[in-house]
Amino acid sequence: MQKTVVINVVGLTKPLIEKMPFLSKWANAKHIASVKPILPAVTCSMQTTYLTGKTPTEHGIVGNGWFFEDTQEVRFWQQSNKLVESPKIWDILKNKHKEFTVANHFWWYNMYSDVDFSVTPRPQYWADGQKIPDIYTEPASLRDELQNELGQFPLFNFWGPKTSIKSSKWIADASIFTDKKHNPTLSLIYLPHLDYNLQRFGIDFEKITTDLIEIDNEVKKLITYYESTNTNIVILSEYGITNVSNPIHLNRVLRKHNLLKIRLESGKELLDAGASEAFAVADHQLAHVYVKDKKNIENVKQILKSIEGVEQVFEKSISQLNHKRAGDLIVVADVKSWFTYYFWEDDKKAPDYARMVDIHKKPGYDPVEMYINPNIKIPILKLGFKLLCKKLGFRTLFNVIPLDATLIKGSHGRIPESEADFPVYISSKNTNLKLEATAIFDLLIKEVEAD
Repeated sequence: MQKTVVINVVGLTKPLIEKMPFLSKWANAKHIASVKPILPAVTCSMQTTYLTGKTPTEHGIVGNGWFFEDTQEVRFWQQSNKLVESPKIWDILKNKHKEFTVANHFWWYNMYSDVDFSVTPRPQYWADGQKIPDIYTEPASLRDELQNELGQFPLFNFWGPKTSIKSSKWIADASIFTDKKHNPTLSLIYLPHLDYNLQRFGIDFEKITTDLIEIDNEVKKLITYYESTNTNIVILSEYGITNVSNPIHLNRVLRKHNLLKIRLESGKELLDAGASEAFAVADHQLAHVYVKDKKNIENVKQILKSIEGVEQVFEKSISQLNHKRAGDLIVVADVKSWFTYYFWEDDKKAPDYARMVDIHKKPGYDPVEMYINPNIKIPILKLGFKLLCKKLGFRTLFNVIPLDATLIKGSHGRIPESEADFPVYISSKNTNLKLEATAIFDLLIKEVEAD
């Protein structure tokens, strides 16, 4: 077997590589292929397809979140590997090679898997409402070893208005630490840095050049280290981000047709998904629409098709999303559009979590969480005051997130028209110039089993 590392640089495409001094030179001596993504081209679905070689119809990960039928709730960013319904790459390799070991650094569905060494974000939620940055590891001792060596995981630089290179740097350093101590056969590393400003600003090189240099330096550090250990190196990405300018509020449209059920609690509106006749779970440029009475599917389909910016509406049975977790209808945005989860019509009645970073309560993905409300005159002062209140034991909300979806200039999830916007696979092994996402599984096994 060949010791191998897979470095997942989120959002990486060929045009972006050209702006990265180290990686462009390194990749020029390798084989680089475009990867045609699956639908949806989002983190959880793409990573799971890479690790299983299957589509969501088989592995069950139909998005970053979905409607859980048993609890009648929308849940995003669950972490248990038990949600994945197909064998993973490590299952196959462990069965074939007793000496094979694997380390997973921040690829999704990392908890309770059969990997030998895992690290994933897992905040502590205290009874007084505080959220404390932390990680979950296997073995459990690795948690303290890493944070004693590298400092506390910078959770608030991993997602939210303070996102920065600090989180990807921590992950890169943690991967090197784990490799030096445990020497796994296969290492999976997730570097999310480009995901942030590419969604904020789109492909605007005047604004994202610094981000490209920052992530290039982290990739250089990893490649330099792994080359010194004679490790086979693969660079991979999950999707390309493209420019958007049109946020679509599907749930507000369904509400106008009396299909959405809203509850008013303490003056704030909440989406009651379980009681709704139809509602949308928005996930970037794809949405799952769940219809309670299946006799109404055609009617709901026609409503959705009439929305400006909606490119496709189809039933899940004719797609690679034919799974019980998927919506009855799949909605895909056009090239300039993306879907919000917004369901309220009056911002004064928006739920408290709408103005907060709260990835688990929101019934859909919300990239606006990366912004601080521009109407706050001195945000540092307001945040500092709220943090002080928290530390003193007072309950307070970090309600600093705007409700303006037009701030977002980049998105993903649909299959781009241009191959230049496809994710990439870079390796020293010769491959086809264009790959299907499901083919990555077999390629990675070959990388590890190479003589």
